[in-house]
Amino acid sequence: MNAKPTGHYVTKGDELRLQFDRLFHAPIEDVWYSLTNPTATAGWIGTWTGSPSTGGILFKMTAEDPDADWMSVSVLECEPPHKFRLHIGSGDATRRLHCHVREAAGGLTTLVFQERIVDPSVVGEIGPGWDYYLDRLQAARAGQSTPDWGDYYPVFRDHYRDMPVPRTATR
Repeated sequence: MNAKPTGHYVTKGDELRLQFDRLFHAPIEDVWYSLTNPTATAGWIGTWTGSPSTGGILFKMTAEDPDADWMSVSVLECEPPHKFRLHIGSGDATRRLHCHVREAAGGLTTLVFQERIVDPSVVGEIGPGWDYYLDRLQAARAGQSTPDWGDYYPVFRDHYRDMPVPRTATR
């Protein structure tokens, strides 16, 4: 796989987000399954347990470490098969994720994935990770080999650190 950084800043209201876009040649329900089914997510990022309908689940990022700790996840919004919004972690380590899935004519489905950025100085650490995981998602869906983390980090770190922060989001 020829990895390249794909994230870019967007603003929504006064919120700064790092956004990643991916295109899939598949129906929306199939892509949604890959994003939300614990068996499918295990193939590219990790697994989860709990009941999303109650708003609370536990998530374990096993892609890097099979013995990783479980993290608390609050499901803030979920509209299958189109979008979900999550808080992962707790305290200062909380991350807010947004995921929008749209289907176009011809069986093309677009995934727009965003993470809220509170401190732009950490984007050099966040951006390479999401490129890596979203490329793992694409590889898992295509039955391809898993990308190598070394192709993403620290290779992409400076690209993300050097991205200009939109003026409207500067704090």
